[in-house]
Amino acid sequence: MPPLPRLGLLVALLAVTGCGDTARLTVAEGSGPTPTIPEPTPTLIPTVNFANAEPWPDGRMPMPAPGLVVNAFASGFDHPRWLHVLPNGDVLVAESNAPPGTGTSGIRGMIQRALMKKAGAVTPSADRITLLRDTDGDGDGEVRFTLLEGLASPFGMALVGDRLIVANSGSLVSFPYTLGQTRITAAPDTLARFPVGPVNRHWTRSLLLAPDGRTLYVGVGSASNVAEHGIEMEEGRASVWAVDAITGETRIVASGLRNPVGLAVEPTTGALWTAVNERDELGSDIVPDYMTVVQEGGFYGWPYSYFGDTVDTRVEPQRPDLVAQALVPDYALGPHTASLGLAWVEPGLLGAEGGMAIGQHGSWNRRPPSGYKVVFVPFADGTPVGLPRDVLTGFLSENEEEAYGRPVGVEVTADGALLVADDVGNVIWRVSRR
Repeated sequence: MPPLPRLGLLVALLAVTGCGDTARLTVAEGSGPTPTIPEPTPTLIPTVNFANAEPWPDGRMPMPAPGLVVNAFASGFDHPRWLHVLPNGDVLVAESNAPPGTGTSGIRGMIQRALMKKAGAVTPSADRITLLRDTDGDGDGEVRFTLLEGLASPFGMALVGDRLIVANSGSLVSFPYTLGQTRITAAPDTLARFPVGPVNRHWTRSLLLAPDGRTLYVGVGSASNVAEHGIEMEEGRASVWAVDAITGETRIVASGLRNPVGLAVEPTTGALWTAVNERDELGSDIVPDYMTVVQEGGFYGWPYSYFGDTVDTRVEPQRPDLVAQALVPDYALGPHTASLGLAWVEPGLLGAEGGMAIGQHGSWNRRPPSGYKVVFVPFADGTPVGLPRDVLTGFLSENEEEAYGRPVGVEVTADGALLVADDVGNVIWRVSRR
């Protein structure tokens, strides 16, 4: 079929954005250890509710919670997605976007890309890692260096001894690196490769070095929403991998995790946690995104079920044997919030308790929108307690039609502040105590 003319595409976009359902539950009702999971309300045309991407107006910035302040640590980036703080306090920023030519094809793909462009999510990937340095300790990353270029949709970063490890969309690569170095020109060594294909919907590869100093955990998202292109295309995906940083040996730690992005260790128990984007197109009220302990050998349901044994009837063939094994996630983060960033925060910064900070990129499949904020979930004895608390809001306009920014990666600095990558505002925000 030939491409739709511009007018036809506009008509199609208007039709799509005017259809779908409206939420009947609050985001809070779809959050916490026991979220409400209503019956699906699928529609012929899914709910599509993108906020227009707009630059931050002069004098406007995100709004911190009481007792906190926010400032722009650095700005002027090209789609900054992920962060990593080195032991000397230098901050690495992955400026990145999806690899070309890996989305859904046909009219559906055209409409999807047009809507994502409206939301500021379709730009060429800069394929760059930038190093920021706050030389005088005033909370401003005033010195900037281009550390690495010519990557392939880079995302996760980790320092292992004298090697900097970078997770491209399709590979895990290693560079010689000395702490304090501001430019890498050496050719990379490839440690591992990740599955890619003609459809690569969840292209990010987050990365976390385990406490043993050798194991690298990698989040590898699914190629699709619910394996609609065939389960064979999902081989090795929707999983958390472990990669030996020395030998490159790989294994799958847990599976059935549609899009595990944020990775963090809870220090009192040593448990690995991940933030997961759940499936779309079942209605504005489901399915909640979540964070959960990554159990060795665990299966979390995708694509056959969600939140345990709630079967997704869209998936064929069904696998009741796997549904019977599906683990219930530990903590829901609200429907369609696009919870991506995950970082452990010690007591004192965001509350008396320690807990997890979560960057919620924001919904497209919910009316009214959800996410578009940074939240904090306090922990007690290694377990999340209570509902998420707002840390940073104001990324949406008052009428919720414009998005001035969209938070993604979160990371704690050496001096105990929280950094937030804003890939639409092209800013790294810094949150600290008053």
